[in-house]
Amino acid sequence: MSTLEGVVSDTSGRVGRGGAPARSVSPIITLAVLLTWQLMVVLDGTIVNIALTHIRDSLGFSQAGLSWVVNAYALAFGGLLMLGGRAGDILGRRRVLVIGVLIFTAASAMGGLAESSTWLIIARILQGVGAAIAAPSTLSLIVTNFEAGTERDRALSFFASVSGVGASIGLILGGVLTSWLSWHWVFFVNIPIGLAVAILAPRTVKESPKNPGSLDFGGAIVSTFGVTALVYGFIRASEDGWSDALTIASFAAAVVLLALFVAIEARVSQPIMPLRLFAQRDRAIGYLNMLLVPSAMFGLFFFLTQYLQNVLGMSALKSGFAFLPLSAAIVTGSRIVPRLAQRFTPRLVMMAGAALMTVGLLLLSRLEVDSSYRPDILIPLILIGFGAVSNFVSLSIVIMGRMSQEDSGAGSGLLQTMQQIGGAIGLAILVTVSGTVSRNSLADGKDTLSATTDGMQLGFMTAAGIAILVLVVAGLGFTRQRK
Repeated sequence: MSTLEGVVSDTSGRVGRGGAPARSVSPIITLAVLLTWQLMVVLDGTIVNIALTHIRDSLGFSQAGLSWVVNAYALAFGGLLMLGGRAGDILGRRRVLVIGVLIFTAASAMGGLAESSTWLIIARILQGVGAAIAAPSTLSLIVTNFEAGTERDRALSFFASVSGVGASIGLILGGVLTSWLSWHWVFFVNIPIGLAVAILAPRTVKESPKNPGSLDFGGAIVSTFGVTALVYGFIRASEDGWSDALTIASFAAAVVLLALFVAIEARVSQPIMPLRLFAQRDRAIGYLNMLLVPSAMFGLFFFLTQYLQNVLGMSALKSGFAFLPLSAAIVTGSRIVPRLAQRFTPRLVMMAGAALMTVGLLLLSRLEVDSSYRPDILIPLILIGFGAVSNFVSLSIVIMGRMSQEDSGAGSGLLQTMQQIGGAIGLAILVTVSGTVSRNSLADGKDTLSATTDGMQLGFMTAAGIAILVLVVAGLGFTRQRK
């Protein structure tokens, strides 16, 4: 029996004492169940992107309002992730995983049945709530079910790879479902998968130990509203300008609420974000870059899917398959990056990945109305794919590789919080930049397609600036001796 099999040899169908299943189950099955849920969460983050044009036409969203279809999910997800992580510590992570999966599945059914923009946004918020409850348990259950060292690092690399590949799979699947059926099916597809995970998890995954404690509802609520106010401020600015009273009020509220959140976390006995998670330098820097990398990536999916459909005239199906080079780069990179991180240190791998992302995004910033897929989009997608997986795999190892089981719930919740909040804030900034440029171009007499392309160009350039910041943070922040 291998080390990996020994770690989870007790996980199986009948539940024994302490919530551990009584019969032997292969660790591959355990990991497959956990990664299936993770795939569904990540897939849902992008599968909707490919259907945005159809959703806008069907439900009457404005361009800036359309970003809320993405951000409503991301904000609820990111804002409550740390609470979800803490709930898993107290109630048992496998139990919390199943509860979250069921909420997410029910909300997906609601989204598929949506007949108005308000209905859809509410469904997206509830999807985010379900995902926030379940997602931290996924990563911490990997920590629980796999021993620290090579086996856990390998499992974490698969987790990071699924997170990266899932984004592209979502775009392809979204194209298939939207073209062959309708946009409603990008939500309905979650139902059978969610039910399968909810049924199989108690039979295949070992339950984590339960720790007595209380839930920091105050911190969760204040942080969620604080980040929402920040994102709303950017989106409001894209439509009504930076001098708008509500825009200014939103930013002011964000500053006050986020400062209050830090104060709450410093004083409560059991915070959802223990400040000790930032005590170790490399982990703190890792969390910062886990905020920045998705800030650049969310804009890629949001802008490029609309460029392919609205400017180049591709169908939803073709635009979904147009992202295959990105998927291929991520799959290939996920097999190489763990070895590179061990040999050259995660810091150097992150720097190289950030450089690749920067080059790819700068190339996309040169897109014109008459650009072609090859090579104007193909080459940048490959570069960005390798760059993104280099960062996500290395960051997961740095942050979670030596995390204690005591902090694994809060630590994994914070990691995924950074991903979702970073993506939401980044997308809000990029939409603001793009929308401002597009409006100015229209005022200068340009046609709609040219104005839209002008906005996307500066949006991609801004994303490249964020990638450069990732490179600087990795180069200056991480300790050089880490292996």
